[in-house]
Amino acid sequence: MPRKPFALSLFWRTFFLLALLLAGGVFAWVQTLRALELEPRAVQAAQQIASLVNLSRAALRYSDNINRVTVMKAMTDQESVRLLPREPGDRYEPFEVDRFTRRIGQELRTKLGPDTLVASSVNGVPGLWVGLSIERDPYWLRAEATRVFTSAGGGTWFSWVSIAIIATGFGSVAIARLINRPLRELSFAASRIREGEFDSRLDENTLTSEIREVNRGFNRMARELAKVEEDRAVMLAGISHDLRTPLARLRLEAEMSVHDEEARRAMAMDIDQLDAIIDKFMDYARPGEVELVPVLLAKLIDREAAAIRDPSVIRITSRVAIDLMVMADDVELGRVFGNLFENARRYGRTTETGVAVVEVSYARTGPWVIVNVRDHGPGVPPEKLAQLTTPFYRGDAARTAATGAGLGLAIVEKALQRMGGSFELQNADSGGLVARLRLRRAA
Repeated sequence: MPRKPFALSLFWRTFFLLALLLAGGVFAWVQTLRALELEPRAVQAAQQIASLVNLSRAALRYSDNINRVTVMKAMTDQESVRLLPREPGDRYEPFEVDRFTRRIGQELRTKLGPDTLVASSVNGVPGLWVGLSIERDPYWLRAEATRVFTSAGGGTWFSWVSIAIIATGFGSVAIARLINRPLRELSFAASRIREGEFDSRLDENTLTSEIREVNRGFNRMARELAKVEEDRAVMLAGISHDLRTPLARLRLEAEMSVHDEEARRAMAMDIDQLDAIIDKFMDYARPGEVELVPVLLAKLIDREAAAIRDPSVIRITSRVAIDLMVMADDVELGRVFGNLFENARRYGRTTETGVAVVEVSYARTGPWVIVNVRDHGPGVPPEKLAQLTTPFYRGDAARTAATGAGLGLAIVEKALQRMGGSFELQNADSGGLVARLRLRRAA
């Protein structure tokens, strides 16, 4: 069986597209802001470092050898700045490794001189190291990098980006709901039309011109369908009255005027057949309103079986639990089983006995009840199973000789759909036709 393709609802499709668009915009703005703030932040950091170097150089230049040690100790203790003699064998790592640090190094050489050294570690000790000369004596000035200049680190950027993503998500939800609200209202109104409720009305004064036109067209369609449904109800009532009145007169005339017993019986059978055909037409064209209530399934099946039970023609056996209840319309479900039993009586007789043997069984599947109505007749060719529920369709030569209207199974399928269930036909493995009904189980 081919797998159904994965499909997103319109809301989630709109949400993901908007979220992707907004997330892309946030990412682009973050990158733009980082690029724009890099230059001024590098210049500011270089100015702070140069000021610290110049102050340290001035403090040591105007101190004698005795006080110079005291000044260096005070700077270390109070300002976290160390001044160390620079030896020829010192090993250092270059500070300039990316665009930001290269810009700082360039700015420092501009302010302090072209021979200024900037390192990220000296002899394995990390920090911000600047090489300077005081009265021709080379020194290293070491400061904590975070003390000299601060920046929005990875954690800060992550926090801001996280906030932006969350805001993007909520914004996408709000926008998607706003966009899809008219479509959701249209879908709900269409579902009510499908269920036979033609009083649904959509807002014709909405600000969006396209939605306004769609709503106006839908309301116009709903009014036309309501009128068609009303005309159909009147027509059905007229057909029932106008056809049954002459049939009643024909029956009375036959009883009073026809003296031949066999002819009178044949005429009565023809009148009954016409009356039954009218009933089928009325059942099939009946409006779709149903009232779902808990129904005792076994009691209903026994009632419908008793209505047509004739041991010489059909034998019905029910294995449905006596306390099993389903959500259904009692009248509609009665028609369903009545049509199934009548269909089995006509087409499900065994070739050996000429009697239709019908078995009714059930199974519980989650919130559903599956009811099987099986006969032991000749069955139906597999290629014709799907056409049996087509109105007026007769599947084989045997059916052409039947007296039915060809609407029984179509009525069954339509009634089950109105009650929220489903209907399926298939041939039994050992012979016969199985009608499978799915009904919602009552709590």
